[in-house]
Amino acid sequence: MRRSLALVWCVLLIHGYGMAQTNGQATVYLTGYTWSKSNAAVGYVKLRKGEIKSITIGGEYQSAFKISKDHQLSVRADKWKAGAMYADVVVTVKTASGQESNTFRIVKDDFIRNKVIAHRGAWKNTGATENSIAALNHAIALGCEGSEFDVHMSADSLPVINHDASIQGVSIAKTNSSELLTMKLSNGESLPTLENYLKAGMVQNKTKLVLEIKPSELGKESSLALTHKIIALVEKLQVQAWVDYISFDYDVCKEVMKLAPYARVAYLKGDKNPAELAADKLFGLDYHFSVLQKNPDWLTDAKNRKLTINVWTVNDKPVLEELLKQNVDFITTNEPELLLSMLK
Repeated sequence: MRRSLALVWCVLLIHGYGMAQTNGQATVYLTGYTWSKSNAAVGYVKLRKGEIKSITIGGEYQSAFKISKDHQLSVRADKWKAGAMYADVVVTVKTASGQESNTFRIVKDDFIRNKVIAHRGAWKNTGATENSIAALNHAIALGCEGSEFDVHMSADSLPVINHDASIQGVSIAKTNSSELLTMKLSNGESLPTLENYLKAGMVQNKTKLVLEIKPSELGKESSLALTHKIIALVEKLQVQAWVDYISFDYDVCKEVMKLAPYARVAYLKGDKNPAELAADKLFGLDYHFSVLQKNPDWLTDAKNRKLTINVWTVNDKPVLEELLKQNVDFITTNEPELLLSMLK
């Protein structure tokens, strides 16, 4: 009976009941969502507004967690359920005005670190359609560090996965989801929704999901509305530990960090130097290889400023070799099999 009540409580929290929110976002958040055997610290409990008086932890797996005086959540490795990929913890914060709670999914960090980001999934050499769930699954099976994918929003505000602003000649932004979801990809899949794509990706903890927020053809307001939809869905599904964010729209990048202060966000366009990115507290740069060829000093500058360096879209072996010599953090490629073979 106690277990059933705990599960009901978790479900209610996940769907927003009993959870204090600010502008649609949960007031209580964490700065991190993973732990490892070498680092049991998960992240710090934070409030968007107000001052923390005290913190308690609960939920079915509360014994696997502890909270420090400075509000850092950590895992008790000896209490972690053997073989468990993740565990949910309920964090309740007492403030001057009352109590605020949220439920967080804490993931064991078995994520791969090999620099390989499959561009739109692993599709070119697998027969899968780019940006399909099959392409994502191939990237995971290959052992890529990340799988990149692109998100647009339908006319009735449903986030869907596709690279271009249109599919089969139909504008995504100007078409309702009921019509879009009847469309089939070349491999027979339906056009993936963001929700289905994220659910497919979070069944494992080896490959990160690199989510590109596409600028809307309808303008900035629509791009920012999509950003809000994406963050809300990521938090509803509790998939924070899996997702990193990228965008060509700098305002979108900053909006992600505003809505999700824990998020790892990189900028794609290539028109800002590392000093500008660091000043705005981005996680890193994610530039076309030609940008870094024209600005070779940016590599050292970015490293000195503790920015991560991702380079796209690199498919030629000589360029891949040069980037590996330069020890960039990530390489986005349509040839993940080639890059993986070069790392052996």
